[in-house]
Amino acid sequence: MDLAALRIFSAVVREGGVTRAAERLHRVQSNVTTRIRQLEDDLGVELFIREGKRLHLSPAGQVLLGYADKLLLLADEARLAVQDPRPRGVFRIGAMESTAAVRLPAILTEFHRLYPNVTLELVTDSPPHLSAMILNGELDAALVAEPVADTPFDKVSVFEEEPVIISAAGHPAIEKKGDLPRTMIAFEHGCPYRKRLDNWYAKRGGLPERMIELGSYHAMLGCVAAGMGVALLPKMVLATFPESARLKVHRLPPGENRIEIVMIWRKGASSPKVEAFRQLLTQRKGKPSKRAA
Repeated sequence: MDLAALRIFSAVVREGGVTRAAERLHRVQSNVTTRIRQLEDDLGVELFIREGKRLHLSPAGQVLLGYADKLLLLADEARLAVQDPRPRGVFRIGAMESTAAVRLPAILTEFHRLYPNVTLELVTDSPPHLSAMILNGELDAALVAEPVADTPFDKVSVFEEEPVIISAAGHPAIEKKGDLPRTMIAFEHGCPYRKRLDNWYAKRGGLPERMIELGSYHAMLGCVAAGMGVALLPKMVLATFPESARLKVHRLPPGENRIEIVMIWRKGASSPKVEAFRQLLTQRKGKPSKRAA
């Protein structure tokens, strides 16, 4: 049973016979008759009671007509939906924890104002996990830190973050090898800021003696403020921490002090929702955040 057969069946009913249905559908009568017979064979029931050349709906035909009308209406709605250039439906976005906390609130508010027919869903995770979710069809787009594989994704640069090392306020300078902090506080493996801190230690010939893994930036900053260790994170996050006076910022040297955030989506799988979000992000690129320190 396919939509074409249901459309022919509905036309025969509405037009009162094969001849007028064939005229309406611009088909030959024999083709209409054949398709009705095929539909009956497929369903295993007689859809019409035949009296000579006259056709009357059978009880089974009456049942099918109700479903046919619903299915054809739904198919027409689906066709209009996929051809509609306006964003609509569910938009599933992924982002890193820091990006979701600092960058996205104002952007998602604006997106919702511009496109009220879109239902937003947000997932926070590490770039590897978010990338996998896009390829598995679980997300439409995500905001992640470079580097990102070029082959499976389309991408556009949207933000540039400054990673900084954060310590308790009384911590001495940490640029020299002998001053490397003993305890590092970070997300689990896969976080680009943890990888950047790993590289920072490696370039200075050292390793942390202890690693504390936490699941939120505010928890990390709280532990840093208490003197438990140091963390590397985007400077923008400090604007959301109420006790930032208890922290000390250690800036990284040129070449280590920039991380590019990109919007990615599956290559060749753009949509009105993805395009609208991309346009909003690129329009806002470079504008200072109202929450920035």
